[in-house]
Amino acid sequence: MHPRTLTILEFDKVKAQLMEHVASSLGKEKVEKLVPSTDFAEVVRWQEETDEAATVLRLRGHVPLGGIFDIRASVKRAKIGGTLSPHELLDVASTIYASRQMKKFIESLLDDVALPHLAPYVERMIALPELEQAINHCIDDHGEIMDQASERLRSLRQQLRATEGRIRDKLESIIRSSSAQKMLSDAIITIRNERYVIPVKQEYRHAYGGIVHDQSSSGATLFIEPQSVVDLNNQLQELRVKEKQEMERILVELTKKVAEDAEAILVDVDMLAELDFIFAKAKYAKQIKATKPDMNDRGYIRLLQARHPLISPDEVVPNDIELGKDYTAIVITGPNTGGKTVTLKTIGLFTLMAQAGLQIPALDGSELAVFRAVYADIGDEQSIEQSLSTFSSHMVNIVDILKKVDEHSLVLFDELGAGTDPQEGAALAIAILDEVHQRGARVVATTHYPELKAYGYNRQGVINASVEFDIETLSPTYKLLIGIPGRSNALEISRRLGLDEQIIERARTYISAESNQVENMIASLEYSKKRAEEEFKEAEDFRKEAEKLHKELQKQIIELNEQRDRWLEEAKKKAESIVKKAQQEAEQIIRELRQMKKEQLANIKEHELIEAKKRLEEAIPHIEIKRKEKKQKKPEQTLHPGDEVKVVNLNQKGQLLEKVSDDEWLVQIGILKMKVKEENLEYVSRPKPIETKPLATVKGKDYHVPLELDLRGERYEDALLRLEKYIDDALLAGYPRVSIIHGKGTGALRKGVQQYLQNHRSVKSFRFGEATEGGTGVTIVELK
Repeated sequence: MHPRTLTILEFDKVKAQLMEHVASSLGKEKVEKLVPSTDFAEVVRWQEETDEAATVLRLRGHVPLGGIFDIRASVKRAKIGGTLSPHELLDVASTIYASRQMKKFIESLLDDVALPHLAPYVERMIALPELEQAINHCIDDHGEIMDQASERLRSLRQQLRATEGRIRDKLESIIRSSSAQKMLSDAIITIRNERYVIPVKQEYRHAYGGIVHDQSSSGATLFIEPQSVVDLNNQLQELRVKEKQEMERILVELTKKVAEDAEAILVDVDMLAELDFIFAKAKYAKQIKATKPDMNDRGYIRLLQARHPLISPDEVVPNDIELGKDYTAIVITGPNTGGKTVTLKTIGLFTLMAQAGLQIPALDGSELAVFRAVYADIGDEQSIEQSLSTFSSHMVNIVDILKKVDEHSLVLFDELGAGTDPQEGAALAIAILDEVHQRGARVVATTHYPELKAYGYNRQGVINASVEFDIETLSPTYKLLIGIPGRSNALEISRRLGLDEQIIERARTYISAESNQVENMIASLEYSKKRAEEEFKEAEDFRKEAEKLHKELQKQIIELNEQRDRWLEEAKKKAESIVKKAQQEAEQIIRELRQMKKEQLANIKEHELIEAKKRLEEAIPHIEIKRKEKKQKKPEQTLHPGDEVKVVNLNQKGQLLEKVSDDEWLVQIGILKMKVKEENLEYVSRPKPIETKPLATVKGKDYHVPLELDLRGERYEDALLRLEKYIDDALLAGYPRVSIIHGKGTGALRKGVQQYLQNHRSVKSFRFGEATEGGTGVTIVELK
């Protein structure tokens, strides 16, 4: 990507916002080097990585990225034999700990969610707990080497403390003596040249003997090491040298361990840098309420409710933008006010963000293309240094763009042809657009020349657009209208501002008839497009509701079939059990009869035979078949269109529309129309005669209640509020049974859901789902 394009489209400002979300200098370095990629596969991978990181943040709310340091230079110095300082070693231990925590965190998620792009990063990480423990065992949090680092160091420091104690005892006995007040400047023990000394007045310098280490600025006081502690101070110095040598030995030993694991540490650092960078992109996406765009290599752009990320959320106006399918060029015409440049920058910046792996602030379903190059000529480019006018400076940029543009390019022109004679400027703009369009590039251009309004109608693959202007408030709405060229509002604005009507009418006479016709046509197009958008949205809502109801009905039918199969299986098992029991009883009776015959021969009494016969009859299985009671014959009912009826086999109420055959009616159930046999209809009521209303009724979006509620990923309080509303809706809909999906997780949400259900007066019972229903991640609720 050309650096000038990145600057014009303010990609650096997006990077500055992204920088706020990195957790380490490693991530910061990645953001600083971030540039959009032109490799389609790489862009898709980046987007998938960001989306997986966003999923992790949604599930867990945080990522353990603290304690990461850029230790690459320290590790490389250790490899070549240098010795690391205690603080450098602490940074190494902290980074190793961070990598271990990150590895553990991602691996704990893999049971609940697939992370095919993030998992390889932690798989490459190598845990080094021994090195981490070795460093932490020797060095404390303040970078000091602890006594426990080695037995020798512990022994030396004990000797040091003992020697220092003896020196202090001797010096304190000196300063507490009766002569001390006269010979000492002050009764204190101090240190000079790392040796313990006392302040002695100049005239008593020979009283204590020893070594003079310093004197005061006035020369009246000498800092003397008395002869009695010289040997002890010498011992102290020797012990300090040995302590320093031992500390050096410990640091060298720890550094060697770092060098041994250098390659693994550097891999960990690289992986942490990548993960910090990826999660920074996910956090930024959360901040600007962004979504993952679908990427293509066909030059197709489709943005749904796109919001420029650098404009305040309270002020930004979302827009739908499409380019690259039915048309490959958009010409946005109209007056200078109105946000045409913002639209241009939104398209360009979204493309750069997507190709850099960043999500875009637009609705789900948005799509962007991967371009090899994005060219932009935007803003006032007057160059004082080169003595170029605005027009000349723009033309220098355009000439440079035309040398490079091809079918894999996105080109953005702002106020094309401006800064020169209007007639020549318009002609030049048309010629430039023709050239770029013929090369197959995707192009968006803004202009205030009226001549270009006809351009979109005369060229295949080109469409006009404008930014809506509210005459009532005399301000732009910033709403992009694709398919409608901009029109001048000068006369209307002048009237609203109080200009005399006579002057306005005189001005109209100076406008050509053709211009007036064009303006009227544009006004008509604006009205028609607005009406079409409203009707399309209404039809789309109806379609979605119908699809939703269709899926729910399909699900109910599947559940009914499964229930029927279970009942049949249970009945079959019960029948087999009864028959088997009867067979066993009969066999027992027969055995007894044979035994009686064998023992008594012909002396079997009549009552014994009667008793055996009765037992055989009782052994015959009698399965009580519950037959449905014959419904009482329905009273004669005469149905009419408009009657409210109950569809018995669906247990739903509806309204009769028309009779389609001798025994079938067309019934409206919600937004669904279906044919139902008259025998399955039950008359409910007939509406009072009122003025005729259309048969199709529009219900709110919440009219059809789904059979299940998914609470996964919700905050605890929000989940319980949604559950309360859903149970009420399900009761109103007459559902006997619903499913609550809360997931397994920590169990807190599951416990809260079941505690709420236990206290609800309309809940008959509840249980965990079976294996096929979702197991312990789902609660099945029976409603009264």
